[in-house]
Amino acid sequence: MLSRSILAHNSVVTRSLARSLASSVKISPNQLLVSQHVKDVDPEIFEILNKEKNRQKHSITLIPSENFTSKSVMDLLGSEMQNKYSEGYPGQRYYGGNSFIDESESLCQKRALDLYDLDPEKWGVNVQSLSGAPANLYAYSAILNIGDRLMGLYLPDGGHLSHGYQLNNGTHISYISKYFQTMPYHVNAETGLIDYDMLEKTSKLFRPKVIVAGTSAYARTLDYKRFKDITSSINAYLLSDMSHISGLVAAKVLESPFEYSDIVTTTTHKSLRGPRGAMIFYRKGKRILNPKSKKPKEVDYDLDFTLNFSVFPGHQGGPHNHTISAMAVALKQAKSKEFIDYQFQIVENSKHFAKCLMDKGYNLVSNGTDTHLILIDLSKTGIDGARLETILDKINIAANKNTIPGDKSALFPSGLRVGTPAMTTRGFGLQEFEKVAEYIDRAAILAKQLMVQEKETKLKKDRLADFKRICSESTEVKELAKEVSDWVGTYPVPGEM
Repeated sequence: MLSRSILAHNSVVTRSLARSLASSVKISPNQLLVSQHVKDVDPEIFEILNKEKNRQKHSITLIPSENFTSKSVMDLLGSEMQNKYSEGYPGQRYYGGNSFIDESESLCQKRALDLYDLDPEKWGVNVQSLSGAPANLYAYSAILNIGDRLMGLYLPDGGHLSHGYQLNNGTHISYISKYFQTMPYHVNAETGLIDYDMLEKTSKLFRPKVIVAGTSAYARTLDYKRFKDITSSINAYLLSDMSHISGLVAAKVLESPFEYSDIVTTTTHKSLRGPRGAMIFYRKGKRILNPKSKKPKEVDYDLDFTLNFSVFPGHQGGPHNHTISAMAVALKQAKSKEFIDYQFQIVENSKHFAKCLMDKGYNLVSNGTDTHLILIDLSKTGIDGARLETILDKINIAANKNTIPGDKSALFPSGLRVGTPAMTTRGFGLQEFEKVAEYIDRAAILAKQLMVQEKETKLKKDRLADFKRICSESTEVKELAKEVSDWVGTYPVPGEM
């Protein structure tokens, strides 16, 4: 309450000074309103902002799809680039006054192609998609008609919603599966690795027009050449979604999908450490059909038109220019030695983190990791992913429950997904991730103790309500939360230095 009183007092003082200034220099009240900082205009949201900043500062962020973007990227996100409306593309806008917006978007496109060593005569890129799931929809729509067929990795096996997902009873969880006919491919239940042999067989029966090579909770590298061999055999497009690993690909830590793909999509806010946006890369020139036959056929890709048209005007209106300009900054930073070193550290941290967890007796899906993320198999521990996520949140560690192969429920799955990009940004190394593994183990042990109390009470219909309440009341949880908060709070977040 004290902080609110101080904010309210400062706001009154500021408004009083502003009125005095306005009367002396004849500035209108409206001009004053749009020139004030948020702490003066809206103390309530300013307080929420500061609480979130404090949460991030004093929490361990393990969600693999999250990161801390740079101060320079943040500078552009809150800049005057926000003010301009610019439907269309550079040189072809539907509004005037876009000369500098054109410069920004063209520079962003140039840097995107340069970062991944792509010849602009052979590749194009659209940088206007608002995020990753829309980018995938736009890409599908450029090459598929409603009802055409698509295959993506099964969601419980590590795939993403935007690659198509429906329940066995036919309920369309992802509307991708409503717009298009979708069939999933799977991992091998024993190894946790993608079953390419089965994919090859089922794709020849299903005859999809697109196969998606991309994951959301899969810790191993993808065999893009094998994907290409499979798609070529049925004249399907290979769309690679590298959203999680685009920073690792840029730094050449992981294999690039571009050599084998027809289209590559990516978000820009995960390992790439940019703003919350997306890019769609697409091939130009000729596409070869029936490459192994006696008479292969060449056809035009034509994606330069169909894909850009799918984004605008097919699905979107004006692009978010502040995001695109911020993306350009992130792409420039991704060429630096510091960024490349950071990407190598992400994987080194991830592999060491995985080893620490296994040394403590935890099973990992696919028995390890090649990338930035780890999928912990909790099926034999006596605790589910939902409860472990809950208690970790209470002790200031952000991770997420996740399905593992064979799971039946996405709300109470047997997995926990963790990753290293965000805390590597904040300076965590091998020793720090050893400590994080200890915290996860302590939390899991404590959770199993608290589950005994949960079974004794069972007052709520909500399956997690009692457990959440018990965690909130636990002295041990509160003590562990303070320990984590004090420790991680000593590590800087971008913009503090």
